[in-house]
Amino acid sequence: MRYFIELSYDGTSFHGWQRQNNAITIQQTLEEAMTIVLKESISVFGAGRTDTGVHAKKMIAHFDINDFNLEEFDFIFKINRLLPKSIVVNNLIRVNNEAHARFDAISRTYYYYISQVKEPFKFPFYYYFKEKLDWNLMNQASKVIIDHSDFECFSKSNTDVKTFNCKIDSAFWETYDNGGVFKITSNRFLRNMVRAIVGTLIEIGLRKKGLKDLKEILESRKRSNAGYSVPANGLFLTEIKYPQSIYLTNDINQR
Repeated sequence: MRYFIELSYDGTSFHGWQRQNNAITIQQTLEEAMTIVLKESISVFGAGRTDTGVHAKKMIAHFDINDFNLEEFDFIFKINRLLPKSIVVNNLIRVNNEAHARFDAISRTYYYYISQVKEPFKFPFYYYFKEKLDWNLMNQASKVIIDHSDFECFSKSNTDVKTFNCKIDSAFWETYDNGGVFKITSNRFLRNMVRAIVGTLIEIGLRKKGLKDLKEILESRKRSNAGYSVPANGLFLTEIKYPQSIYLTNDINQR
């Protein structure tokens, strides 16, 4: 039987999602706890691979188990007792046996938080940037990004991905009294893409670059022409959506 699990985590003390040698990761921690609770060896496959220090309000992963009668509330209670405080499983969802957390995802949404004042109790969860930014210009630049599909200029160098094409559904800044949050939704993301986009938009917000420069950066496809990569701690994976057809329960509203 195949299930999706929905979890949230504070990525501060983890070396990203993907299991690694000699490093503590979300995937490893989750698999070890699930193996104990379910009393069989469990492998989980995530919808994405968040980097070191990146957080998730909603990550989806799938796993297979022989138990046909896995009880949702009992499982969630037991697994959360074992997991560290920085990881919590929120939902267990029955899906068809071919459903894949990564390849069946329709869209993913990331938020990136910037604060322009120091907030010590929230420091692990935002990028402190005190210089004045032109948020309106940054929103204009976000619209330029939506109109493009090749994002090699925002990808990690020397990557082995087969395509740099992504379909951006939305990208915009919401501002509040002391900062802003960048919200971006796409069918897929390249490694480090969101952080590179935000770094470039910040340079535009500082008026170090203009909209014409951004278009030239995108057309150049060169990472060295784009802005810097902002710190990981301000980045959150917040939503992943799937087609309704993969679910085997009737009360799921396209998660």
